[in-house]
Amino acid sequence: MEKKKIRIGLIPKLIIAIILGILFGSFMPEWFNRVVVTFSSIFSTFLSFVIPLMIVAYVTMGIANLRSGAGKLLIITVALSYFSTLVAGSASYLVASNLFPSFMSEGALDQTAATAEVSLSGYFSLSIYPPSVPVNLELIQNGVQQSLLQAGALFKPCFCGPCFGAGDVPANNALSVRHTTRNFPNREGSKPGDGQLSGVLLMDARSIAATARNHGVVTSAADVDYPAPAPVRRTFDGEIYGRRVYFGYGKARPEAPLHYGPNIAEWPAIPPLGEELLLQVASVLRDPVTTTDELIPSGETSSYRSNPLKLASFALSRRDPDYVPRARATQALEEARRSGAIPPELQSVQKALSIPDMGRVQIGSVLFANKPGDGSAREQAASCQKVLGGFANICYEFATKRYRSNCINWGILPFTLDAGTSFDYAPGDCVFVPGIRQAIENGIEDIPARVIRTDGAVEDLMLHVKGLTDDEKEIILDGCLMNYYAKRN
Repeated sequence: MEKKKIRIGLIPKLIIAIILGILFGSFMPEWFNRVVVTFSSIFSTFLSFVIPLMIVAYVTMGIANLRSGAGKLLIITVALSYFSTLVAGSASYLVASNLFPSFMSEGALDQTAATAEVSLSGYFSLSIYPPSVPVNLELIQNGVQQSLLQAGALFKPCFCGPCFGAGDVPANNALSVRHTTRNFPNREGSKPGDGQLSGVLLMDARSIAATARNHGVVTSAADVDYPAPAPVRRTFDGEIYGRRVYFGYGKARPEAPLHYGPNIAEWPAIPPLGEELLLQVASVLRDPVTTTDELIPSGETSSYRSNPLKLASFALSRRDPDYVPRARATQALEEARRSGAIPPELQSVQKALSIPDMGRVQIGSVLFANKPGDGSAREQAASCQKVLGGFANICYEFATKRYRSNCINWGILPFTLDAGTSFDYAPGDCVFVPGIRQAIENGIEDIPARVIRTDGAVEDLMLHVKGLTDDEKEIILDGCLMNYYAKRN
């Protein structure tokens, strides 16, 4: 006798699925539930797009199979649909407005409305960086921050972190959208040296809000209907800074000692430009353009901005990790020379170049790049080179005038090469520039130099320092802008 199969109807299946969902949600780990919620958000969006099309297709097919009265039946169906929608909406409004207030406490409706969509979210988070303390205070006073926190957003400290990459680093194998001012490589804080690679695409703030509202599914603000925010009067409480920061303009107290925090250090003494210059190549960058983000990375370096020696240890760390140890080795040669000693490597260079007196020859490192300085205007891209004993940059052209100006302000000679001139040298090779101080003083723009390779070969190289103003010449001769001002005050 054949066994009769047990058939379960649709409603019992739904009830069983709900019970299983409750059990799984109660006992499974959070990561499993978040994966399920993420899939549910994406799948529900897909269904909301597909189901109307399916309904239209079935209705169209059904009407097409009718032999007569199809048009009349279609009109009746549409009228019933609209009528039932109006009746259901009106009934919901009447119940909500008359019944709910009788058993809900005052303010509960507002709180429920504000957090109506708050639940266990998928793998999506929204981080907000208020640009300043006064802005953050206003967000607190007008209730915006409370609403965002209740919705699951994260509020971060008030600083321009996203601007220089000190914000959240994107998770592995994840898509991040952010409203950030720039999109240079690794701006978001990823580290290619550790195998992290990310591409940054900018998104407007309202589309990010629309994406957050849609549980992480990328959504344009143009595709979302939302009430325009009511105009509000913006306020700025400047007293916040007055209570925290001493404003000493016009009230100088030169006798008062400076108090340094644990991570604040003095700038090291920077010597003036020597009579002659021996530059050891510390790094050669062949990229078409080198950005200031590569010269001194953002992100983890931000906490050392008041500690020049520690900050300099990050110079080119993501692009050429050997730059810092090479530059420090060259710096050690200069310290030995100033103490009266001539290390063996200097003796070989002195002999090959026929330098009569090493006491007149200042030693420093040099960086070569095709076109350095694109990107942000951070002066640390130049100051870190100087702190490490850098005395020159050699390039075909500077990407920006501001980076060239920063180099000059830190006493770094902005050497350029003629287009087509080969620079096939490597770290460890040396560039000797005789009479450099006199050349800068006299405004000489074409400066002959000699290169000695590590194998002992000597070659000629023509360098240029073009378009220096009188002030820029004095700054370079004095060693840096700080020395320039100190000398005159």
